Amino acid sequence: MIIDTTEVQDINSFSGLESFKELYGILWILVPILILVLGITISVLAIVWLEREISAGIQQRIGPEYAGPFGILQALADGTKLLFKENLIPSRGDIRLFSIGPSISVISILISYSVIPFGYNFVLSDFNIGVFLWIAISSIAPIGLLMSGYGSNNKYSFLGGLRAAAQSISYEIPLTLCVLSISLRAIRLSNSLSTVDIVDAQSKYGFWGWNLWRQPMGFIVFLISSLAECERLPFDLPEAEEELVAGYQTEYSGIRFGLFYVASYLNLFISSLFVTVLYLGGSNISIPYISEFFEINKTYGVFGTTIDLFITLAKTYFFLFVSIITRWSLPRLRMDQLLNLGWKFLLPISLGNLLLTTSFQLFSL
Repeated sequence: MIIDTTEVQDINSFSGLESFKELYGILWILVPILILVLGITISVLAIVWLEREISAGIQQRIGPEYAGPFGILQALADGTKLLFKENLIPSRGDIRLFSIGPSISVISILISYSVIPFGYNFVLSDFNIGVFLWIAISSIAPIGLLMSGYGSNNKYSFLGGLRAAAQSISYEIPLTLCVLSISLRAIRLSNSLSTVDIVDAQSKYGFWGWNLWRQPMGFIVFLISSLAECERLPFDLPEAEEELVAGYQTEYSGIRFGLFYVASYLNLFISSLFVTVLYLGGSNISIPYISEFFEINKTYGVFGTTIDLFITLAKTYFFLFVSIITRWSLPRLRMDQLLNLGWKFLLPISLGNLLLTTSFQLFSL
């Protein structure tokens, strides 16, 4: 049998071209993910720097100013220091749970960023149940804290993990009910629970179509519940220094401790983003006299996407500023006060808000 050399070369070149196309397709999938992770990392560094500067201003002291211009590299320096510190492991603890716990907390929060619409058609994954996907995934993070507390073989750490689980359950229910109230309106308008469709439903009616005006009580309950989910003051009971010596973080050091630190700010950032998306119209800026300045046709491509991203982040950082101010303004609650607030006040209010929303939806049919 005689095989033509030219045919063999054609086959080899074709198979090489197919391999190149497969590699190009894989890289094209990874590029948006890498860009999102890079943007989130820069945002976390910016949040840490802002918190230190705002905290210093509130307490009338000097904040970070030596690591880079205006101290902007201080967070990066702290992260580098933790990266090279020794990782200590309790000799009598559960090594597997102790090692896996911080990773679960970070990864579960990072996945939630995939459903955030930063702008018009600027979202990594547009799921029909995107908002409930966030709630489901964010509920995994406290499991990582509980595993860390149990695996440390330390009573203070174990109490911190138990507090984290109890706090998450107490405030996850009111938060979910608030999201369900918004979802009822989104289903009626677009028959979808996608975060993109929720933003579009608010933009149809301009500034007064934001869910902030339609769900004022839900907005307040969601804001308080999100702060509790992020374990921010006055809700930082799982890591209270006075009685738990940093709680579930007591036995951690080095990069594992840094992962908890990163997870707290990642959770704070994603919560502020969801407040913006669910109640403030996302990238919609239909405010009188201001929207004319930002009026950009969606066909402008990169420029329009940049404006949308700027608007979304501006609203998000406003709520970050509110959470930072709250940290240095209110005292820490007791554990019984924390649970009473969640079960005796926020839960009935969120249920009443859901009942009112359902009634209005039925009467408007």
